[in-house]
Amino acid sequence: MKKTALLLLITIIFSCKPNRKTDESVKTIPVNKAYFIAENSIGQITEEKIDLNGVETLCYIIKTHSQATEHPMGPWCPTHIEDGKEKAGIWFENGKVYDVSGHFIAELDEFYSDEKWKLYKEDGSIKVTDTKEGCLAAAKPDVEEAYKNHCVECLPEYFKNQITTFTIPVKPIYQNPPQRFGRGGIGIAFNGVKFDPPAPTEAILAAHTIAPLDDHGGHVNPHGGYHYHAVRGSTKEIEQNESHSPMIGYAIDGFGIYATVDKNGKEATDLDECGGHSDEIRGYHYHAGESGGNQIIKCLHGIPGKITVAE
Repeated sequence: MKKTALLLLITIIFSCKPNRKTDESVKTIPVNKAYFIAENSIGQITEEKIDLNGVETLCYIIKTHSQATEHPMGPWCPTHIEDGKEKAGIWFENGKVYDVSGHFIAELDEFYSDEKWKLYKEDGSIKVTDTKEGCLAAAKPDVEEAYKNHCVECLPEYFKNQITTFTIPVKPIYQNPPQRFGRGGIGIAFNGVKFDPPAPTEAILAAHTIAPLDDHGGHVNPHGGYHYHAVRGSTKEIEQNESHSPMIGYAIDGFGIYATVDKNGKEATDLDECGGHSDEIRGYHYHAGESGGNQIIKCLHGIPGKITVAE
């Protein structure tokens, strides 16, 4: 019997502010499709004119499985309270990054000052969502009762057939005021993996669950597969000729995203409300926020494209 494909269409809906105006005085640089790892794309990168917010825009269409190739994906959850940090990923709280070792899991009640936290059994084994069924039951806002007080771990192979389609303006258009983004992806790394907005930590923690990122800043959910919430220097970078930080990908509006710090370990000090600024070489561009901040960029100054995920 022919298998019917389940289409999970997640169109990024951005919260638009009225009367956005284009500012042509701001220098913009076209997207360079040669920066993307060709082997990670499904087919060729194509061009198509798309209506974006009422503006007919020439866009690149990039399709990937959103699976990293430069680094392993995972691990995320330790399996025993004696496990060291090498067997698990990271978590963030108040701007800091923490290793999710077994010891960290065992002391979550003290960490969050809440005695209801207990993600481990009497024998020291940690309750992990180690099946696709468990992933689907826990990796959502209304966590099923049986999966509360669990370390949530979804594996990339559960959703390896998902196809993520990125529609990105070939030449970004700078506008004011900036606009917020919704719950979907905010950009793409050069390996074809999606950059996401902040992880919904309040909903995760409310169920006494924790959904660690791996050491590369990514984890998996049913609606988008593997994706990044933090930039950790694990993916392809485009080095710059001077001390400027390397480029790591593009935002969904076509502006480049660069690493947090430059070659001297310094952060830019003149960033705007979105985490961006301009210079003569790169035009307007963004800088990724610190790993512990749970926010790669804060908003968008360009007309956003869109991202869809289908299985």
